[in-house]
Amino acid sequence: MDSLAAAPGTGPATSPLPVLRARTAMASFAALPTDRTLVMGILNCTPDSFSDGGEYDSIDTAIAHGLRMFYGGADIIDVGGESTRPGALDVDEEEEQRRIMPVIATLAKAGALVSVDTRHASTAALALDAGAGLINDVSGTNVNPDMIALIAERQVPYVLMHSRGDSRHMDSLTTYTDVVDDVVRELGEVRERFYAAGVKPEMLIVDPGIGFSKNAEQNWELLANLHRVAEMGNKVLVGTSRKRFLGSLLTTAGKAAAPKERDDATSATTALAAAQGVWGVRVHDVGASLDAAKVAARLLVGGRNREARLAGQAGAAL
Repeated sequence: MDSLAAAPGTGPATSPLPVLRARTAMASFAALPTDRTLVMGILNCTPDSFSDGGEYDSIDTAIAHGLRMFYGGADIIDVGGESTRPGALDVDEEEEQRRIMPVIATLAKAGALVSVDTRHASTAALALDAGAGLINDVSGTNVNPDMIALIAERQVPYVLMHSRGDSRHMDSLTTYTDVVDDVVRELGEVRERFYAAGVKPEMLIVDPGIGFSKNAEQNWELLANLHRVAEMGNKVLVGTSRKRFLGSLLTTAGKAAAPKERDDATSATTALAAAQGVWGVRVHDVGASLDAAKVAARLLVGGRNREARLAGQAGAAL
């Protein structure tokens, strides 16, 4: 039996690299499950990400972790080479590409559907050439025109996330008249730039940008009103995983929960978002959120079954 991407020197894998299972089918966006919320696994190939920076900043450790998530049920692996935590410094495109390109190529070869988390059109283009099938861009209202042109040219799925400013300044840009209405409006304004360039509507996935230029209360308001984001007519992706507002909620003895102590709360937000019918969630702990997504899907089926039964009974009574 193949190893589930065992770490070097452990388990049945004796090679310094993880064992790759034989690919059984070509990964594609069109082949993703449609009966539940999808789970996108986070793979930070960075030394400074807020939750797991430095854990997967070598090519080998990144590939091994990506394969563990893939074999553990992740629908998409989101590979990023630049931290977007508040206060993070920019990474030049050459360094970003050095960190992620071998990882993307290997995971795609193994059969994973890979997303590239990047603000740079040049990195996005190279990632697509290496086998990635999705672009996840946190630029928001600052999206680069070159990125818009690339998505129009390639007609590939693109996550348009709401954010204001950059990592160094976004925490000072949290003033809204109404965070739900304003996020939907601002997403719509950026979306129109993609449509005007010729991007097909089905290629755009919108993300309300939990934690990006929002405070804790604003994050909760957005999570409670995801249906308003869905009313835009695009697929909706939500990323709450291990974020500060969950740590603040779980404060004990005046101390916020550490990032890795927030996974249970993250899976709870997955269940709540999935129960609102979102297309996908972006998480660190794939297994727990996959279970939560399946539970939410079954809950929705139960509701539809009752509605269908009552409608049938009413029809029979006429």
